Amino acid sequence: MDVQTDYDRAADFSRYTTYAWVKAPQTHNPLMAERIMAAVDGQLSAKGWRKVAEGQADVAIDARVTAHENERVDTYYSGGPGFYGRWGGMGMASSTVTTYTVGTLVVDMFDAKTKQAIWRGTASDTVSDNPQKNAQLIQEGVQKMFQTFPPVH
Repeated sequence: MDVQTDYDRAADFSRYTTYAWVKAPQTHNPLMAERIMAAVDGQLSAKGWRKVAEGQADVAIDARVTAHENERVDTYYSGGPGFYGRWGGMGMASSTVTTYTVGTLVVDMFDAKTKQAIWRGTASDTVSDNPQKNAQLIQEGVQKMFQTFPPVH
């Protein structure tokens, strides 16, 4: 899993204690959107932050999910004395192409008063056909995102 975070070095995270979701993450599976929000809520709660109504929040949170297809080509070589020894022999090569989906979760935080971006976390990994495995990946990705949150300069 590839997890990255970035933040505004000028933001004073010690003054942020409340947050609100701007909108639920858009996913093909509404259960995954709920799982994403619950994972972020859990991490922020563990840091002492409270979820409040949008007009009362210090920080506004937005999350997005994107997916794209990747291909992996695996080539296998076999046979022929020429492959390992002299180049005079015949060998066989076969290739297989595997297509897989990479999903990326992006969590953005904005100062609710100034509307300025203050923090971004991203997590990318291969998406599984198994919804339980994907739920586990969401938990792991969000946990890693918030491992060093709030940032200290």
